Amino acid sequence: MSTTHDTTFSNDTFDLAGQLHLPDGFSEDRTYPAVVISTPGSSVKEQIGANYGRRLADRGYVALAFDPGFQGQSGGQPRDLENPAARVDDIRFAVDHLTTLPYVDNSRIGALGICAGGGYAVSATMTDHRIKALGTVVPVNIGRAFRQADTSSKDSAIAMIDAVGVKRTAAAAGEDIDRNIWIPDTEEQAAAFGITDVDTLEAVRFYRTPRGYNEHSTNRRYFTSDAMILGYDAFNLVEELLTQPLQVIVGGRLGTTFSYSDGLTLWEKAPNAVAFHVIDGAGHYELYDDPTYVDEAADTLDDFFREHLAG
Repeated sequence: MSTTHDTTFSNDTFDLAGQLHLPDGFSEDRTYPAVVISTPGSSVKEQIGANYGRRLADRGYVALAFDPGFQGQSGGQPRDLENPAARVDDIRFAVDHLTTLPYVDNSRIGALGICAGGGYAVSATMTDHRIKALGTVVPVNIGRAFRQADTSSKDSAIAMIDAVGVKRTAAAAGEDIDRNIWIPDTEEQAAAFGITDVDTLEAVRFYRTPRGYNEHSTNRRYFTSDAMILGYDAFNLVEELLTQPLQVIVGGRLGTTFSYSDGLTLWEKAPNAVAFHVIDGAGHYELYDDPTYVDEAADTLDDFFREHLAG
């Protein structure tokens, strides 16, 4: 059975908190292929990253999941910042950390990105060719998602950017600005908001109930994050720079995260797309923790990494 060990590594400014998932029978005298895991927005390493990290370790990989800067048990101020540029750079620092471990084969390092982490992993892989192969599960281009979040007006994204500017001015004057919530804190709050969307309710059931809850996942987003996210495109320059092999895994049940369509867009753009795998019956959030679906995804990733991290 695989084992898990806490680790920390620096991003040149503060420390990031990680977990290393190590294969059964692990020995520091051997070398292993390794995978760095980029997790969804608002999640921490003990949630989706651990679900996939353990399964990859069970299949013979050293897997590193970590809390992004400003979140979870990692350092950084302001707390709860979701800065796409920083998230992408964190992946590069995670690769740095893997290269310092004597039991990691530096020629066999891959990346796995899940949901928004899928988009961040794409950006990192394009500009860090130490990553030899990229797997994604329900990948989401978070910039696209935020720009299309409010379909009531074609100017909604501009209005959101303007609102951030107003809040920044207020914060500069010393006012205390509330953090935004990613999703409702409870199913009761979702009902009070009139939310009936299956995917949003599934997100609440995963993140905000014992099913997937972790005390270090705050469900809060520092207000300046929104402008940064709105100006981000995870798939920009994929056609030119994503030269590594790519595996895309999506759920067969379409939903309002649009991870299927984002995954297909990524697949169509990538010059070296190897496989587009659809897991029948799975929704976006079921691919976070449903054992049947996650096991299928892990087996698919194992086949992909086994071939493309062969050394």
